[in-house]
Amino acid sequence: MKILNLLVIGYLILALSCQSKDESVTPNEHGEDPVIPSYKLPNIDLNHWKVTLPIGNPTEVKPPEILDYGTNETLKPFMYNDSIKGALVFYTYPGASTTNSSYSRTELREQMVPGSNNTNWTFSQGGNLKGELAMGEATRDANNNYHRTIIMQIHGRLTNAQKDLIGASDNNAPPMLKIYWVNGKVRVKTKVLNDLNATATEMLQTSAWGDDVGYTFPEYVGFDKFTLEVKVSEGRMEVIMNGVSKIYDDIHIEKWGIFENYFKAGNYLVTTDDWAKTKVEYYKLEVTH
Repeated sequence: MKILNLLVIGYLILALSCQSKDESVTPNEHGEDPVIPSYKLPNIDLNHWKVTLPIGNPTEVKPPEILDYGTNETLKPFMYNDSIKGALVFYTYPGASTTNSSYSRTELREQMVPGSNNTNWTFSQGGNLKGELAMGEATRDANNNYHRTIIMQIHGRLTNAQKDLIGASDNNAPPMLKIYWVNGKVRVKTKVLNDLNATATEMLQTSAWGDDVGYTFPEYVGFDKFTLEVKVSEGRMEVIMNGVSKIYDDIHIEKWGIFENYFKAGNYLVTTDDWAKTKVEYYKLEVTH
């Protein structure tokens, strides 16, 4: 009887061992190979971008340091890859803001010469900014609306000669274009000249420019992926969302030609609610001039 028991126990151990080996080779009933996750990377070249973060005074990271965002301890909480989706995520919350704003951001700023803000472009020189993106996450405000954020911009800049001419303390000029994500829709705001008879010198003042009434694309994008493109040429600006175009070619765009400009993209949170948090996912981003 003891010998029989030992034989049975030995057989069971052998069977279990074979079963374990078989499971490691054929992990499912169909005999298919194990599924290995595929990791995707965003299609974004950061060589001509710096990023501003909602910390510090605020903190900026320029090329070439920005290229190591995956291992940069300062950047990792705010700018990181979602390698399953293939997106570069921009995360922000109310924190440090720049001199001319009360809002914080995790936002890219174009640098035509890496590491320098001094080389920019005019409308007569033209430019094209194209991205594929999605709203990742957004908290709600006291009225149960999603907190809105700016996802793309064209920002104006005074040349050093223009700054000296009007006695400005810095090179800041108004943003000609702001593109918002607002409750699942894409909304565009541009600048208009308050006095069309203003002189070239008067137009350099930030106070010379006001906001237009704005335009909201009719399509609801929610938290789904969409494409956004901005095309600029002399006297003309076109914003294209999922193939639908909004064109600006009026006197205000023509007058704007006196300014230098640069593109911006990312997550510029337009609230100071202390509980607000937003994430913007960029899958593709490219600039041409």
